[in-house]
Amino acid sequence: MESDAQDQNLNLDKEIQTDFQKEMSYGDYLHLDKVLSSQNRLSDHHDEMLFIIIHQTSELWMKLILHELNAAIQCILRNDLEPSFKMLSRVSRIQQQLIQSWNVLTTLTPADYMQFRHKLGRSSGFQSYQNRLIEFALGQKNTGTLAVYRHQADLYKKMCDALGEPSIYDAAISALPANGLPVDEVVLKRDWSVCYEPNNSVEEAWLTVYRNTDKYWDLYELAEKLVDIGHQQQLWRFHHMTTVERIIGHKKGTGGSSGVPYLKKVIDHQFFPELLSLRTKL
Repeated sequence: MESDAQDQNLNLDKEIQTDFQKEMSYGDYLHLDKVLSSQNRLSDHHDEMLFIIIHQTSELWMKLILHELNAAIQCILRNDLEPSFKMLSRVSRIQQQLIQSWNVLTTLTPADYMQFRHKLGRSSGFQSYQNRLIEFALGQKNTGTLAVYRHQADLYKKMCDALGEPSIYDAAISALPANGLPVDEVVLKRDWSVCYEPNNSVEEAWLTVYRNTDKYWDLYELAEKLVDIGHQQQLWRFHHMTTVERIIGHKKGTGGSSGVPYLKKVIDHQFFPELLSLRTKL
């Protein structure tokens, strides 16, 4: 055994850094001492660790989605479309990771969850401000959802500011006239804090793009990136709903929502409406 260990040590590259007294290590760079000490169970139940880590990692992925979405919005508003494509592709891949996380959570049985659910108090995924910011960035604006953040003044202001910013679809619509396609002025100067309502001029502009893809290739690619993200977001919502249904049935949510009925209602909202409706006219 001692000889095997010596042989393994001999196989290490001599250049590998092993002294970190004065150097930054992997753990230092990632602040792993903070990240890996943040899983504090409130019960002794084994599966609570799964529940915590699933939600913490989801929040980290959401942070990256917001990083990419916000940068993409700024690119599109400048009519600099190409850099946004990589960002939006990355968003779609992250959404797939989030969808898969529900599959991991389904290994939590109803009997297991009930062993620690009472420890959650009134905390709920409904209160995830990052998920709400993603919804805002995708165009799902809802002033009523801001009430749960009033107890944190800085966060509440951040949420109110985000509500009044153009969504990525608003940015995409602004790119249409920037590329010579007419859009009603009322759409371009609307109140960003309310949900977008479909508009005939926008649908006609997108129809022109889809009927002339060679001429409007960048707009066409942008549209398809948005369709993909909208589709992934709906899949995430659906898997969220079915996972909740599998684990708690039709009980009320810990945050007071109706649970599954509420999540089913949320699924009815469609992102980027003209990009879906125009398909019947092509």
